[in-house]
Amino acid sequence: VPVLGLIIRPDAAVVLAILLQLLVGPVGLRTVLADSHKSTSIPIALVAIMTTPAGIWLLAYTPPDVARVAIAGIALAAFLLVLLPIRNPKVPGLGIAALTGAAAGVLTGFAAMPGPPVVPFYMRSGLSAIVVRASMMFVFFATAIAGTLASWLIGLADVQLVVLSLCLLPALLLGNWAGGLAF
Repeated sequence: VPVLGLIIRPDAAVVLAILLQLLVGPVGLRTVLADSHKSTSIPIALVAIMTTPAGIWLLAYTPPDVARVAIAGIALAAFLLVLLPIRNPKVPGLGIAALTGAAAGVLTGFAAMPGPPVVPFYMRSGLSAIVVRASMMFVFFATAIAGTLASWLIGLADVQLVVLSLCLLPALLLGNWAGGLAF
């Protein structure tokens, strides 16, 4: 999204990324539903769904250059968060899950990046890699649904972005397949 936002309007880049997340979300959904840590992924997803429209609204009213800088800052902060060491290898409680969901929702709407709060939440949880991956994919698909609906309602999504996302889908599916093999 940060790089794409340099080529097209940041709001269009965000909506395009959300649409692609929506299109790839059903891939492996049965496994995701079976393997996810439901006691955290469901609350995170529900709160994220409720807060995603706030991020879309914020994006719609942020000047493009400010949005570009903010999105790049979010991406950089996400990279740094993942590098932090594991401090407590047990699953955080519902309060932290709710805060994670709130941040994930706003960041989905503003930057198409639910990952910055969700990835550290799960990477530091002590859960197995399979459960962590499935839980994150569950949340990301839920936020993609909410982001798509909110972007249509606010008027940021359009048919041109849907067509572009469908054109990019084969490359995304290829990358998803390769990532699955690497996992």
